[in-house]
Amino acid sequence: MASSYTSRLKLERQTSGENSGTWGDLVNYTFNRLDAGIDGWTNVNVAGSTNVTLTSNNSTLNTDDSTTDDELHNRTIELFGALTGNINVFTGDVENSFTVFNNTTGSYTLTFGPTTGTGVALTQGAKTIVYSDGSTMLDVMADLGPVTSTGLTVGNGAASGVLTSSGAYDLTLNTNAGSNSGEITITDAANGNITLSPNGTGEVVVGSGSAAGDITSSGAYDLIIDTNEGTNAGNITLSNGANGDITFTNNGTGVVKFNDAAYFPEANLTFDATQDWDVQASPVAKVTLDDNVTFDAPSNPTTGQFISILCIQDATGSRTIAWNGVFEFAANTAPTATETGGQADLFSFRYNGTKWLSVGTTLDLIVA
Repeated sequence: MASSYTSRLKLERQTSGENSGTWGDLVNYTFNRLDAGIDGWTNVNVAGSTNVTLTSNNSTLNTDDSTTDDELHNRTIELFGALTGNINVFTGDVENSFTVFNNTTGSYTLTFGPTTGTGVALTQGAKTIVYSDGSTMLDVMADLGPVTSTGLTVGNGAASGVLTSSGAYDLTLNTNAGSNSGEITITDAANGNITLSPNGTGEVVVGSGSAAGDITSSGAYDLIIDTNEGTNAGNITLSNGANGDITFTNNGTGVVKFNDAAYFPEANLTFDATQDWDVQASPVAKVTLDDNVTFDAPSNPTTGQFISILCIQDATGSRTIAWNGVFEFAANTAPTATETGGQADLFSFRYNGTKWLSVGTTLDLIVA
């Protein structure tokens, strides 16, 4: 009677009286095959661009008790080598599951599967479990479905953990299987977007509610906020660098619109007989005059900037005010300060890049 074989491991079934003199070798081979099928491991060099068929030994005893001449029936298979083209690694028509390591290099696709059926493309560096019914190979790990956990930790505590899609697909995180859920979508593409999509009128909230939250660029780059991916949109640019600007750029004839009050907090300058004034930090300021004063040229000016200073006489009064030559008044004459104790004078200027031009002076104000 002709020999027959099991469908999965291809073990030879023994017929009574068959294989006289070799029956013991065949039984030992069966044990070797079972051993390999349970926890056998082999590595296969698939370097190059030529398809590879895993070797299969269906009847000959591995006399050295190794599994290298029967690659196909090992439980774990490591594929290695530098690929120079897309290849297939064929498993014949065996119905079996495998743990496969794709440790190849080179930017090419390795497809693992039946010779005449449908295989699966294994991502380089992937370690996964696959199953073949003899005609179709399935990536079992990719088909596990949702991970249900009250706490999911990625990484081993000693290195960063990575969540990734398997292959050239977007990665989307949501709740409740996407029903009534916002989403975070990481797009798989060169220069791919990361999209935050609240549900309904939901908001993107940064921070814990008990501390401030930061949105920051990673590294020495500007941070730009715009709409519609920059198409027909103005933007706000936070420039990276020491003394970096925050720039509002309107689209077309658009304007920067404030629906509520916008203001400069009033700074209280420390009196100095030669008064210092940082107009970048304190464009709107006041100072109480304890003595006669001369205003120095303001520090950190910007062309086009408006500033104002409220000069308040102390209780004694009669304090004089003089100005550095960078301040320009009508007819080149500065107004005479109020001398009444407790009264104040308000001076406003606009910078033209060279001079602080007076745009208004109001004297003898009651401020208390």
